[in-house]
Amino acid sequence: MAALVIAAVGVVFGDIGTSPLYAVKEMFNPQYGLTLDAASIKGLMSLGFWALMFVVSVKYVIVILRADNNGEGGIMALTALAQRGLSASSRWGYLAGIVGIFGAALFLGDSMLTPAISVLGAVEGLQIVAPALAPWVLPLSVVILTGLFAFQRFGTARVGRAFGPLMALWFLAIGAVGLRGIIGEPGILAAVNPIWALNFFVLHGWHATLVLGAVVLIVTGGEALYADLGHFGTRPIRWGWFGFVLPALVLNYFGQGALLLGNPGAIANPFYLLVPGWAQIPMIVLATAAAAVASQAVITGAFSLGAQAINLGYLPRLRIHYTSDVSMGQVYLPAINRLLFVCTIALAIGFGSSSALATAYGLSVTGTMLMDTLLLAVVAYTTWQRARRWILPLCVGFLMVDLAFLFANGAKLFSGGGAWVTLAIGLAAFTMMRTWRRGRALLHAEWQVQGLSLDAFVAGLKRHPPQRVPGTAIFLNSNVDIAPRTLIANLKHNKVLHRHNLIVHVKSEPIPYVTGESRLSVQTIADTLHLVVLRFGFMEIPNVPAALAPLGAGTLPDLNLDDAIYFTSRETVLASRDRGMPWWRDKLFAAMHLNAAAASDYFRIPPNRLLELGAPVRI
Repeated sequence: MAALVIAAVGVVFGDIGTSPLYAVKEMFNPQYGLTLDAASIKGLMSLGFWALMFVVSVKYVIVILRADNNGEGGIMALTALAQRGLSASSRWGYLAGIVGIFGAALFLGDSMLTPAISVLGAVEGLQIVAPALAPWVLPLSVVILTGLFAFQRFGTARVGRAFGPLMALWFLAIGAVGLRGIIGEPGILAAVNPIWALNFFVLHGWHATLVLGAVVLIVTGGEALYADLGHFGTRPIRWGWFGFVLPALVLNYFGQGALLLGNPGAIANPFYLLVPGWAQIPMIVLATAAAAVASQAVITGAFSLGAQAINLGYLPRLRIHYTSDVSMGQVYLPAINRLLFVCTIALAIGFGSSSALATAYGLSVTGTMLMDTLLLAVVAYTTWQRARRWILPLCVGFLMVDLAFLFANGAKLFSGGGAWVTLAIGLAAFTMMRTWRRGRALLHAEWQVQGLSLDAFVAGLKRHPPQRVPGTAIFLNSNVDIAPRTLIANLKHNKVLHRHNLIVHVKSEPIPYVTGESRLSVQTIADTLHLVVLRFGFMEIPNVPAALAPLGAGTLPDLNLDDAIYFTSRETVLASRDRGMPWWRDKLFAAMHLNAAAASDYFRIPPNRLLELGAPVRI
């Protein structure tokens, strides 16, 4: 258990663990008009403390970790759970899907912002040690970020083992310097009393509401705890949080508050000024390493989210590479890596500092947290019969806090800052995911109209049996009721059928993994013509040849799958103005479809045993 806890500390808590680099400094941003007096400092420390306790400890660590989808977590897993309870085909199930997609889109924006703000916040310590190095903060940050994204293709299987000890050292270090500050000004511990938080609202009114947009930075990364549930399980995450990470964070935040009580001028960079002079350079190095780990966690999360969205039909097929021979969950998506790299570098250069980025950062996090709360309420109501009496009232409290944070961050949209960037990224990703989902539905409807039913095709075979040739042919088909166009084309042009023919339909299930006999089902629909349904979970990368192997081993022993020929189709989508989606969405879908990875690549079909048929389809 101890090893799992240390590993969880390295992977799960990297994002929230680097928030002390910039959160306290941002709370006293001049735009909020706060003075650095004892009441304001203790009030903000109290708000931060209770945000950690209620949002992270109660909402995520205690409650949401209960919502595991066959052991897996993350917003897509939570969405699948909610839709299962409501029935995905119902109106409420559809709305739950919309909520989940938007939450996933905001997480993608978070995956761009976290590396930029974490690395900038760490490297900005150079300005404290040597002010002359200030012009080099941004270039050095860009170099570090470039190296981070360039490294992704090699995976984290090897270096990941060092993440746990490294982050454990980080939390020990920030806890120690925080304790040092508290010893110098123990009066800061009064902030544990929530009266100071309430008094802050009484004293500052409207400004107190707006400053919640900075307080939320303390809990950024809390939403990522749930995504790593499948890697470590509930107990290591909870033990790591309550026994190690939470105490270290509270000590550091209160230590920064204590420093400001004695020296308000330290607001220039309270994190690094809390560190003794002799330890500042080692702390900068350690902070930069911790920022890289935090960035790695959200980048890997984006890869996993992308793979899940593809399997659930929200994104086009993309090239996916395994980066570990042991863990099938460690994947690398080159297209998403390129997108994250370009956007992260653009954000770092465009904003230039962690303080400027903080104005954009909070909106994506609070939006994701709100989506989590809504989906949690659905799961609690539909699934947790015994626990919903106490969880649903908690969800009301979670919703109120989420809306307060969202309102405070939404107000930044009108202040001339960069909050609109997060919203733009989220809306763009949401539009693409909804367009792909709708476009695929229209495409299937068009195939249903144009295609020949499988029953009619089989009846035709019986009336006019074709000539047979040796071998096995495998026809991939996205609709079990329609005869594959590749099968019809092969029969039409070659006037023959192979001795053995498999129509293979790959189905994605709303569960993480499919195991055992549930993976494969076979139905013989005509002489030597079989309908095969392969089922994969949304956490799996489909490998069709491997999944079909049991057929030749026992179910259909006459098959020779080693020499089988695979037939796939690749459509050219043509946009139309008079039907389907708005014309611009038709064009967007056509472009996404054109750039999607071929079915043969995605399903791991050997290229030397592949025949691909192209056909235009108008939607």
